[in-house]
Amino acid sequence: MQPKAIITCALTGVLTDPRQHPVPVTPEDLAASAREAWDAGAACMHVHFRQQGAGRGHLPSWDPALAVEVADAIRAACPGVILNFTTGVIERDQSGPIACLRAGRPEIAACNAGSLNYLKTRSDGRWAWPPMLFANPVDKIDELLAVMRETGTKPEFECFDTGILRSVAMFAEVGMVERPQVNLVMGVSSGMPADVDLLGVLMRYLPEGSPWQATLIGRAEIWRVHRRVAELGGHLRTGLEDTFYLPDGARASGNGALVAALADLVRETGREIASADDARRLWGLT
Repeated sequence: MQPKAIITCALTGVLTDPRQHPVPVTPEDLAASAREAWDAGAACMHVHFRQQGAGRGHLPSWDPALAVEVADAIRAACPGVILNFTTGVIERDQSGPIACLRAGRPEIAACNAGSLNYLKTRSDGRWAWPPMLFANPVDKIDELLAVMRETGTKPEFECFDTGILRSVAMFAEVGMVERPQVNLVMGVSSGMPADVDLLGVLMRYLPEGSPWQATLIGRAEIWRVHRRVAELGGHLRTGLEDTFYLPDGARASGNGALVAALADLVRETGREIASADDARRLWGLT
């Protein structure tokens, strides 16, 4: 029998303009959106922090006081929820994410497990943004893991390609981490595609005994991959950070609608939805 499926909701992401898309920005809006996702079946909320104030909600913030305010608001709205903080920064200096980890002390936080040329093109052959390197050398990862040990935070290793996934197994071999938790990030234009056929290959390279989930970035086509993840026993993530589209191609009204659709899909595969207490047992948080 497959284990219960943990659903994570990625509430808002980074840089998406709230004037164009229904992404929550303020602590109050994040808490309300988290509650909708919680009621629909999400046990964990993946949280990015945005700058506050008119016209600034599309910009990231690493203000630890804001991180605490957001965390407290979500925890109050969703008693027992698991919080997962973002930590990703392009540059080597990660003092901002570290300050937020120390202030908010989430049970889980993302740990980007390798470097990636972060690229995207437009239909007219231009770059969608200037090419950039999302640099995550081992010393940067090791620094973050040390802080997570200090705060009692479990790392979730974000893997954007197969080489990064294989690196996580090496992190365990050299003692940087025990029983690593893996997130297969599929759909970034310059990373792994959101491809059903690729999942079977990736399963061969998961560190032994590792809990895993998939983050699928795209439009309606990603839901076929979500179904296969559920069938393979993986945990699942959705939310306005990852997609704005429901399985039928309609635009989602918010995070609650996306989580409800994902929960329905999971149940169709014969699996049950994990509560937050279930998730803590499955992820080894208790």
